[in-house]
Amino acid sequence: MTQQGLTSPSLPAPIPEWHGAGDPRHEIEVGHLMRMTSGLALDETDWPLNPSDEMFLHNDMAGFAVKAPLIAEPGKRWAYSSATTQILARIIREAVGGPEQTLSFAWRELFDPLGMRSVTLFFDGSGTVQGANNMLASARDWARFGLLYLNDGKIGGKRILHEEWVDYSTWTTLDTDYAAGFWTNRSEHPRAKARVRAGIPRDAYYASGNLGQRCVIIPSQHMVVVRMGDAVGPTGDIRGLERLIKEVIEATK
Repeated sequence: MTQQGLTSPSLPAPIPEWHGAGDPRHEIEVGHLMRMTSGLALDETDWPLNPSDEMFLHNDMAGFAVKAPLIAEPGKRWAYSSATTQILARIIREAVGGPEQTLSFAWRELFDPLGMRSVTLFFDGSGTVQGANNMLASARDWARFGLLYLNDGKIGGKRILHEEWVDYSTWTTLDTDYAAGFWTNRSEHPRAKARVRAGIPRDAYYASGNLGQRCVIIPSQHMVVVRMGDAVGPTGDIRGLERLIKEVIEATK
């Protein structure tokens, strides 16, 4: 959407509920939502039920999420939160004109140019894409998505992503190993260093789905590795991913 001029990470998040007089949430930018540094009380860390999990009980998932109060200054605190990604999905819906337009936009601007033919998106009861999860696609289609990033946002010579988008979305956030939609090894965080020691190169980054499904982009190896996992452990079998990457790199030498 940055490429089409519809929004930008540096712009204030266009959420009407936050623009009341004296509401501190008007300082939240689109980039804060992308990097999960919004400061909203939407942490996904408390069990058995946290605000991000509770969101899935509502027909209007983003409508629930935008009601969260601010508990930290935007940009200063990181906490993993699917709910902030869902707010981004509502921003996209409003920017392009509605549910049907969201689907058309996704196919026209991303899936069709990449040749991703198997994608299935899910919507909540309000007509907003479930942006935090439930995008289904084949391993080959996820590999095509990874190739877009491996090729710096271009496919077949055509630029799909803004020229600075890949660098922005894969560079580490604060002192974490999270970037903006991707987990990254381009970090001094202990988890990133552990992955590097285990064989995943320093410049690698990856998208992570439920049950250990991952799409790993490794520019130094000119490689994309997709793992369609089924791991119920808390790490999504990160050790298995590390072994897979190490073995694939060794096999291609």
